Amino acid sequence: MTLLHLSGIRKSFGAVDVLHGVDLDVAAGEVIGLVGDNGAGKSTLMKTITGIYSADAGAIELDGRSILHLDPGERRRIGIEMIYQDLSLAKQQDVASNIFLGREPVKKMFGFIPGMVDKARMDREAAEMIERLGAHLPSINRPVSSFSGGQQQTVAIARALTFDPKLVIMDEPTAALAVREVQSVLDLIRRLKSEGIAVILISHRLNDVLAVTDRIVVLRHGRAEADLRTADTNMNEVVARIVGGGDTASAAAHELGGHR
Repeated sequence: MTLLHLSGIRKSFGAVDVLHGVDLDVAAGEVIGLVGDNGAGKSTLMKTITGIYSADAGAIELDGRSILHLDPGERRRIGIEMIYQDLSLAKQQDVASNIFLGREPVKKMFGFIPGMVDKARMDREAAEMIERLGAHLPSINRPVSSFSGGQQQTVAIARALTFDPKLVIMDEPTAALAVREVQSVLDLIRRLKSEGIAVILISHRLNDVLAVTDRIVVLRHGRAEADLRTADTNMNEVVARIVGGGDTASAAAHELGGHR
């Protein structure tokens, strides 16, 4: 069943056309890899899905409902989450404070008057969310700045899950991570899939994309160049679609694959 449906999405900035009629379908619980060279339109497409940018033309539907008229906050409330490459964490705050940032539960005074932040509840529910992900953190009471890159990704994913998302968009989640941490993040993506949450994974690390996705969509010059079943493709074909084929594709395969 289609969860997200994009049809004919176009976006320009002044005289510069960035997206040229992009079509994309994502099913519930499906992991889609979105790949392409810098400037292919990946970030613009994702920001159009989340509502940061307004599409100039085309349709965007979630669960069969048009969401073009919804602002980013409304799209988040109905189930679209995006985790940016910089994670947007409050690095000096602890795990629970990051997960509940801006939505802290409060204790009730006299049964009905809002009082102080309920830190005990925050810590308890944060620990439950980390456990739900099957992840391990040194402590939920330490500032996230003391965590590794992979552990910070865990916190960002846990925060996204508190909004009960139907779709999570992840921007370069394995960039600059060590091998063990890459595997941990890929396992977290698999966990989201197992819970029926769809994932769009934007990455230049094609080894990671091939390892965890169901389909790979290649953007090239603002167009969907290819929509490939991961099980039926390979590194060379994906690279050829990204760079346009020829000898350049063979030379670029190792570079785009990343080092494992």
